[in-house]
Amino acid sequence: MDDHQLIERAGGTLVGRVMTAIRQRIAARSLTPGAKLPSIRALAKTMLVSTSTVVEAYERLAAEGAIRSRPGSGFYVSSPLAPLSLAEIGPRLDREVDPLWVSRQALEAGEDIMKPGCGWLPASWMPEAALRRAFRTLARARDATLTDYGSPLGLAPLRQLLARRLGERGIEVPPDQIMLTESGTQAIDLLCRFLLEPGDAVLVDDPCYFNFHALLRAQRAKVAGVPYTPSGPDIDMFAQALAEHRPRLYITNSAIHNPTGATLSPVVAHRLLKLADQSGLIIVEDDIFADFEHTPAPRLAAFDGLDRVIHIGSFSKTLSASVRCGFIAASRGWIEGLTDLKLATAFGGGRLSAELVLMLLRDGSYRKHMEALRLRLSRAMIETSARLKALGIVPWIEPQAGMFLWCRLPGGIDAADIARRALADGAVLAPGNAFSLSQTARGFLRFNVAQSTDERLFAVLERALRQSQAPRDLARQSER
Repeated sequence: MDDHQLIERAGGTLVGRVMTAIRQRIAARSLTPGAKLPSIRALAKTMLVSTSTVVEAYERLAAEGAIRSRPGSGFYVSSPLAPLSLAEIGPRLDREVDPLWVSRQALEAGEDIMKPGCGWLPASWMPEAALRRAFRTLARARDATLTDYGSPLGLAPLRQLLARRLGERGIEVPPDQIMLTESGTQAIDLLCRFLLEPGDAVLVDDPCYFNFHALLRAQRAKVAGVPYTPSGPDIDMFAQALAEHRPRLYITNSAIHNPTGATLSPVVAHRLLKLADQSGLIIVEDDIFADFEHTPAPRLAAFDGLDRVIHIGSFSKTLSASVRCGFIAASRGWIEGLTDLKLATAFGGGRLSAELVLMLLRDGSYRKHMEALRLRLSRAMIETSARLKALGIVPWIEPQAGMFLWCRLPGGIDAADIARRALADGAVLAPGNAFSLSQTARGFLRFNVAQSTDERLFAVLERALRQSQAPRDLARQSER
């Protein structure tokens, strides 16, 4: 195949096509390490492009390290890369199913891998057209917007808008008590650094979002779990954990719980806050799924008035995981210290991301996107639940909103075994014990309904269930 055929087959921009053609020649060893590349004029003539296109392609390849420039001599293929290890190809089947197992598998998976265990929406469900319009507008922004650090608290107009949005959920907070962060994860990390000392006890729900475990482990905290019910944490067990562990923090989702999809009830919220007040407990309320709700659920921060509750949110799940923008709403004294900590650990904030989020919130794009998304998720919830039930995989509850189904496997089957079998078959699942501190959820899987629309998934699940059940059936027969 000649260079002109390569450039036509590659598609994309002219620069990208030239780069692809050179990469393919290097991969095919027609250009070996140390070999001189064709001159700019010669390659431009061969590929029927301008010399400026070839210059740009060569510069980008040099920036990648694929080729290097020798002033006055030309461009040469770089030294060979380290041999590709076969262990790097395909999913990591040998990795322990720990709190980061699901994230690693999902983030490292190729585009052909199904990801019903991941915690985000498919790219096709996100507002791509609105994002592109906003990026084009931002490209024409003044120089400071494109190049300067953001203020320590974050973009003031966005904090003002967030204050109004929080007010709609009953959380009264002025803009100067809201600090923008890069994400919900950074918000929790900053709060743990600010409020915890190594060895401090922290309560979490059991099950809870698995990254809470990882973040708290990184802070060297002692973590204790409280069983979670369809209306919130088990209050009697919560009181017992307070007396036994004397925790500094409790981290939870109140509106749409991850992984169960449950919703905190007003009665449990009031009893929870009363116990917190009696014991001096601080509550971190992770509310990143708030905009998935059809009807707002009780917020601990609304009942508490941001006295003992710190409220956090982000737009990673609803707008774009690439646009990193979250926030912390807290008492004035805490915000002051958190701002100093943010300066020490991250300096300025993500100004471009904040400007982008503000633009989409203001022009109505985000509101329209969320209205359509809530309906789409409701349909996916019904359809996925029905398909799983047909396989004997039964939802713990039928969630009122959101994207998660917390499901029990049939016949005492181990979810980690199912997850490993499914991973080898092209699907990343989320086994229950990744979410459970007490390791009592081995028979559960969390499903993201937005990522469960692929027909192949249910065939993968059926095979995995059958393969996992077969040894158990043989064992029973031998016992007879």
